[in-house]
Amino acid sequence: ISKSPPVEIMEQAFPVLYRHYALREGSAGAGKHRGGFGLAYEVEILRGDARASFVMDHGRFGPQGALGGKDGAVNTVTVFRDGKEHVPPHLSKEQDIALKAGDRVRVGTPGGGGYGDPLARDPELVLRDVRLGYYTAEQAKDMFGAVLDDQSKPNW
Repeated sequence: ISKSPPVEIMEQAFPVLYRHYALREGSAGAGKHRGGFGLAYEVEILRGDARASFVMDHGRFGPQGALGGKDGAVNTVTVFRDGKEHVPPHLSKEQDIALKAGDRVRVGTPGGGGYGDPLARDPELVLRDVRLGYYTAEQAKDMFGAVLDDQSKPNW
């Protein structure tokens, strides 16, 4: 269950700007029934100093798939400061990152594990996922064995 307050509330209550907030492309574990997608978001500190702590699991291994399904994506955190990227080591529940105005934090939450053999997924569902931007055509090929000629019909 997500414990993230709405973006609008966060921007009103704190000097932050959400530059991006969306489903995380490709994060769901492949399977006959794919897993759920994680979130991808990026927050900029507008003024003052701040501290960021993350209570996240799956920093090293994604949520497990079942009965042939693939694991979901792991969580990721990247801090952008003064034109440089910093990726903190594996996050623990005690993580404390100092931030200042202009810093940005990009977070990718884990996706759920898939269920069943990915090659058994209905081709129309794979196509729908690509059309909706959940997976790229390349990911669909790598994960589900689907080759999409023009993204209008699957070519197995």
